[in-house]
Amino acid sequence: MQNEKITYVTSKRGLLNINLSELWSYRDLALLLVKRDLVNSYKQTVLGPIWIIINPLLSTMVFTVIFGVIAGIPTDGTPQFLFYPQFLFYMSGNILWNFFSNCLNRASSTFLGNARIFGKVYFPRLIMPVSGIMYNLVNFLMQTLVYIILVTVYSICGANVHPNALIALAPLLIIQTALLGTGMGLIISSITTKYRDLNILVSFGVSLLMYITPVVYPISQVPEKFRWIMLLNPVAPIVETYRYSFLGSGSIEWLFLGISFAVTIIILSIGIVVFNQVEKNFIDTV
Repeated sequence: MQNEKITYVTSKRGLLNINLSELWSYRDLALLLVKRDLVNSYKQTVLGPIWIIINPLLSTMVFTVIFGVIAGIPTDGTPQFLFYPQFLFYMSGNILWNFFSNCLNRASSTFLGNARIFGKVYFPRLIMPVSGIMYNLVNFLMQTLVYIILVTVYSICGANVHPNALIALAPLLIIQTALLGTGMGLIISSITTKYRDLNILVSFGVSLLMYITPVVYPISQVPEKFRWIMLLNPVAPIVETYRYSFLGSGSIEWLFLGISFAVTIIILSIGIVVFNQVEKNFIDTV
């Protein structure tokens, strides 16, 4: 009995109160949640986790046919062979956008989706969005591995693909994407504890945001006088830079990339502040 560890649970007071040591002590719970989600996502399916790879390949194929073949939208000189033109262009934007939207959607359902378990047992509530990031990161890394293989194949076949030193920025871009999506999701999750009809607008808003992000078209296709407006979308310079680092086509807007990073920090900070405030009494309103 003398060796028992006593944990005192008190209300958080600081606006940016993140107890990193507490989060670290619950790392096993986060890993268990990731494992649970991976198992449940592909339970009783024929192909199982292979769907992680099939889904982006199929959606990229659709983008390629509709926007590349039928609409004929230029893609800054990316390769045009291997079954369909500009496949790598669309895949780069597709997998990164899906990573962002999945992080946003998972974080936005933190309170409403976990109200029952929150009301029964204590653990740091941020564990749920953190485990969501980890789960989405596993999927994204598997898709990125396939993407790297395709880039290698295209390069060997002599396509106009030029991976460059900016690939070193890819991990930072991935982290920024996760934090941006999670920060936005935390804000939405906090608001929907009182205004649930916001959930209806989230899916529509995410779809709309994709079309003002250079996922299915390069930023060079936007008229120059409107281009700066498009680049103020914090996801846009991330996608453009990520694509350029692997393919060597397109452009990098360093100014807007810096603005995107600053916006990410601001949104994440606001998300944590609102999340910490709502966490104290959300169970009374859900």
